[in-house]
Amino acid sequence: MSNTTADASDNLLKVLVYSSNRLVREKIKAALGRRIAADLPEITITEFATDEALIRALDAEKFDAAVMDGEAVPGGMGICHQIKDEIIDAPPVVILVARPQDAWLATWSRADAVVGFPIDPLRLPGDVAQVIRDRRNSVVTVLSSVDVVPGVGSRHD
Repeated sequence: MSNTTADASDNLLKVLVYSSNRLVREKIKAALGRRIAADLPEITITEFATDEALIRALDAEKFDAAVMDGEAVPGGMGICHQIKDEIIDAPPVVILVARPQDAWLATWSRADAVVGFPIDPLRLPGDVAQVIRDRRNSVVTVLSSVDVVPGVGSRHD
């Protein structure tokens, strides 16, 4: 994989998607689409099913944002914590959680945003766009739009 130049990053945003579940990755990609916001460039998505491949990619190239499944095996929250410790200039991370009780763990992981399952095709792109804008403007915030409905146990609708 090649490094992204500053000019190329202005024309295309690189977003990584991590989940050990292929169906979750597909739902995330469908929700993000080709453009997450009118004021940002189109996106290209690179998906990862294993933490090893994800870490190798982060060592080799720069990504503008990451969307990680907190329910993946191994979990996205632990991987987020690891990359925030080990990767210089790690991308902002949006963590997906199935239970509102897991939002605190997502903040422990130093995620930049926490979103609940099921995947909301309006909220997820907005939150990814916001963490990218915040990074570009050197703003540090933690977004949380977790509104998981109590009693709904499956994240895969």
